[in-house]
Amino acid sequence: MKRISFPTGTFEVNSTIIYNDGDAYVVDPGADAPYIAAQIRKEGASLKAILLTHAHFDHIGGVEGLLNEFPGAIVYLGEKDFPVVTHPFNQLPPDYPPCKMFPNVLPATEAPLVETISTPGHTPGGVCYFIRNFDPISSTPHLLLSGDTLFFGSVGRTDLPGGDMATLSRSLEKLKLLPADTLVIPGHGPETTIAREIQSNPFLS
Repeated sequence: MKRISFPTGTFEVNSTIIYNDGDAYVVDPGADAPYIAAQIRKEGASLKAILLTHAHFDHIGGVEGLLNEFPGAIVYLGEKDFPVVTHPFNQLPPDYPPCKMFPNVLPATEAPLVETISTPGHTPGGVCYFIRNFDPISSTPHLLLSGDTLFFGSVGRTDLPGGDMATLSRSLEKLKLLPADTLVIPGHGPETTIAREIQSNPFLS
């Protein structure tokens, strides 16, 4: 397996492409679908799945474009965030282009390749995706795609509809149990590790 991560869209969401045996898995395509599609084709891969950590508009903006390019891809999302995708106007700013309900949406717990960890708090259906032994020879062999649950030195906001700080705190306790040498790719900002966040993130102390 290998991966590339890069910021997409106005809000610089960290989008990630994971390649495995000719298949591509995209996590949180916030925007820039043509660029993401080009990266997949450059590797000679086919998009198998789109894994969403949650359904806020800045993390799903590229989904429709990718489905147009790869109509066989399946979208995975935490079930409690399904209503956000079904009724996107509940969480879009007035000047943001409307998005459509995505076809072929399945619960995140059924996502291939990854272990799905339920981490509500930022949104009711928020999840993180964990891959054990993603890069066994690395000093950070495990991989966590944490969405807006955990950031470098901080956590996702809970003042938006569906957010709850107490719930998020319980979700963070789950992440503290992961191997310390896990590389964390958050939804925004720099990469980090579980060890670093346990040591210095006030929300995990």
